[in-house]
Amino acid sequence: MREFGYQRADDVSGAVALLAADPDARFLGGGTNLVDLMKTGVERPGRLVDVRELPLDGIEPTSDGGLRIGATVTNSDLAAHPEVRRRYPALTQAVLAGASGQLRNMATVGGNLLQRTRCGYFTDLSKPCNKRAPGSGCSAIKGEHHNHAVLGASDHCVAVHPSDMGVALAAFDAVVDYETLDGPGELPLADFYLPVGDTPHRETALPPGALITGVTLPPAAVAARSRYRKVRERASYAFAIGSVAAALDVEDGVVREARLAFGAVASRPWRARAAEAVLTGASADGETFAAAADAELAAARPLPDNGYKVTLMRNLVVAVLTELAEEAAR
Repeated sequence: MREFGYQRADDVSGAVALLAADPDARFLGGGTNLVDLMKTGVERPGRLVDVRELPLDGIEPTSDGGLRIGATVTNSDLAAHPEVRRRYPALTQAVLAGASGQLRNMATVGGNLLQRTRCGYFTDLSKPCNKRAPGSGCSAIKGEHHNHAVLGASDHCVAVHPSDMGVALAAFDAVVDYETLDGPGELPLADFYLPVGDTPHRETALPPGALITGVTLPPAAVAARSRYRKVRERASYAFAIGSVAAALDVEDGVVREARLAFGAVASRPWRARAAEAVLTGASADGETFAAAADAELAAARPLPDNGYKVTLMRNLVVAVLTELAEEAAR
């Protein structure tokens, strides 16, 4: 492991200035992903700027009825917050489905959004990986790829984003707030992650040196009736092979509004816009739910060993939406 310097930031502007003064530095929150990558040599920062003690650990209502979540809020505190549980239950469920209790106690909201893929070739320095070493190739395409992308991938990378939390945030139109030397800015989560294209090493649209300061959830009445469902290869402490965040507003058997996002199928949390379009205004029944899933998954381009994900996601969408519709009918 490369030797590195360490400095604790006193305020947001000071943290941003420290990183601007040292292009070899990285922000450190909980460290649950970054430190692991430093141990394997994938990440080799010369300095860590600790932002954990910055005053960014609150969860507060916004003036329009949404919620603002500070970047250093731990995953455990986020999942336990009463307003998150009441207004965005799928977010609580997504966070609790990720990692172990010990890791959730350390991991932060900002860090969760920036975590890197768990593709084995990305963390294996002996293998080519365009995300780690641009232009070297993608070993997964002809190698082990059973848990890789079926949507939005390219010939340059088929890795998936590992975040559970990000999937729920995508369903609810979250906005990422950040700070740079030029002042504050924001990015809708829909624009935060870049398409993989031919530059898989460029993962987000954050300006260079930007510090994530929080995430804002706009008001969404439909989110109060929401659910997150994760499929994994063992019962706990495992990354998803497919997941769904869904919310449904049903009146008189007709879908008035739907929110749907997929996880573990693309390089970023995947908002299922085509499926939402099929659902809105249609009957809340299994036939509609299957048609919605098929509309979204029509764009799937599976590899030889991960085609099962298309069937898995179709069944998962139908099951979760059916449960939500049945609850609405009670």
